[in-house]
Amino acid sequence: MSCCFCHASKDEVEIGDDSVEVSLLTCAPGSEVYSLYGHTALRYHDLRTGADWTFNYGVFDFRKPFFSLRFMLGLTDYQLGVVPFMMFAREYYRSGRAVTEQVLELTSEEKKTLKLALDENYKDENREYRYNFFRDNCTTRARDMIERAIIGSKVQYPAERIGFVNDEGLNTLRDYIHWYTEGSPWARFGNDICLGFAADRNMTWRERQFLPEMLMDDFANTSIVGGKTGVRRMVKTTRIVVDPGVRFVKSGFPLSPWACFAILLIVTVLVSIKEYRRKKTFVAFDAILMSLTGLAGVFVTLFFCSQHPTTSTNLQILLLNPLPLFFLIKVIQRKAVVYWKISLVLIVLFFLGFFIQSYAEGMAFLALCLLIRAYMNLHFQYPNIRKQ
Repeated sequence: MSCCFCHASKDEVEIGDDSVEVSLLTCAPGSEVYSLYGHTALRYHDLRTGADWTFNYGVFDFRKPFFSLRFMLGLTDYQLGVVPFMMFAREYYRSGRAVTEQVLELTSEEKKTLKLALDENYKDENREYRYNFFRDNCTTRARDMIERAIIGSKVQYPAERIGFVNDEGLNTLRDYIHWYTEGSPWARFGNDICLGFAADRNMTWRERQFLPEMLMDDFANTSIVGGKTGVRRMVKTTRIVVDPGVRFVKSGFPLSPWACFAILLIVTVLVSIKEYRRKKTFVAFDAILMSLTGLAGVFVTLFFCSQHPTTSTNLQILLLNPLPLFFLIKVIQRKAVVYWKISLVLIVLFFLGFFIQSYAEGMAFLALCLLIRAYMNLHFQYPNIRKQ
């Protein structure tokens, strides 16, 4: 099978005094969780010498101690990697992901400035940076490096405004996350569990540029104004350098989050009906439910300490918090009336939160389950409150 990626040759591009092309590479989304949103890199190609390098700000090391915990807390360090373009293109060809190249209309001086800045960034003491998915990632880094190289001129993006809605009707961070996780319901669920109500505010054009395809679209409609060149387009040429291919998607869990929580609600109702007839609660059922929500609550609480934006405003902590773990023994001893009363208050506040935050899929079902359990326990334990 022949390889379906290519790059401009000396015959295809007229080589003048300036033989260098600097490009923005936008990689299509993949099927793995870390690749759902696509990727961005920079290409430096000298047509005269044949030097052809890809500068990639998306390199990370899973082997570093406590990688997952550090990622949750927003303390992950990524770094700039440099590889030959053909090696970079071959990787995306093998995964069936297209790569679009936008050759930038930069002056010779701007290209030199950018290359020097990239070389400086690649030094051992400079190549690492504190990664932030929404504000400082492989895409925003590439954009910022290009902007800094354009000295004496202004990069004029399409008019920025709050409340921008694109052709798909997206205008919030959560909207964009949902758009890219449409075929991955559990990835979407995981994101929604972590995101707070700050993710439901409208975004500006620049904020949405943390997504590779959004930056690519904006660059296509951007001009560089001022300086000796007057007004010029940001992008001189656009071409596909890696054709889309066959992608193998692994089958995930057969049930969606909605279906799982719906089943849990049905089981809770059936258990509660049985309890009502026997006039006694099943402690084991409550213990299992409390353990699961308590452990999930530890996870949600960790994100409140995270440096990731939007995670510290998450009203789902009213439902998912470590509180059940502290009262677990009391519940088993049937001496947890205080806990069930607190739960009722938190559940009511959780439902009121629907007016300001979009919750993860199925969370309303979970809230109903916990509401039923609180009612059943208070109903049967109320006569004993004074004794406790």
